[in-house]
Amino acid sequence: MVIALTGFMGCGKSTVGKILAEMLGIRFFDLDEIIVEGEKRTIPDIFSSEGEDGFRNLEIKYLQRVLKGGGDKVLSLGGGTPTIPAARDLLREKTVCIYLRATVDTLQANLSGSEGNRPLLKDTPLRERISELLSIRSDAYLHSAHIVIDIDGLSADEIAEEIIIGCL
Repeated sequence: MVIALTGFMGCGKSTVGKILAEMLGIRFFDLDEIIVEGEKRTIPDIFSSEGEDGFRNLEIKYLQRVLKGGGDKVLSLGGGTPTIPAARDLLREKTVCIYLRATVDTLQANLSGSEGNRPLLKDTPLRERISELLSIRSDAYLHSAHIVIDIDGLSADEIAEEIIIGCL
C-alpha cells in the first residue's frame, strides 16, 4: 500500500510522513527530494529555468516512477502535485491519499520566514498568497484525497496517530 500525503505547503506532509512511516515500519519518500536528487538542481532553480509548468512535468514523471516501484511506503507529495490532472488520477487509483487540511492561519504560522525557499510565495504578502493559492488548489486536494484530516492545533505525532487510528 502507498500512503500519499497531500496538502498545501507547510501543512507538515514531510514531517508527518517520516513519523508515520516509522510507526508503520515502512519506507518514506518525499517527492520534492526525489526531484531534487534526480535533476541535481534545487526546486527554486528548476522554477527559475523551466517555470512552474516545467516543474509540474517533472513532478508527474517522478510520481509515476515512485508508484511503479511497488511495495509499502509513505509518500509526501509536493503542495502542487494534485493540480496536475494525471497526478490526481494516479493518486486516486494507486494510493490511499490523505489530505492534511489546514487553515490559512496555521499555514501562515508554519510558512513564515520560509518564503525565500518557496518560489510560489515570493513577491506577494504571505497571507494573501496562501489564501490565493489555497482557493485555487482546494478542489484538487479534495478530488485526489480518499481521506481528509483537519490538522489545526495537532502536533505531527498526533496527526500520524490520527491517520493510523482513524483511517487505516
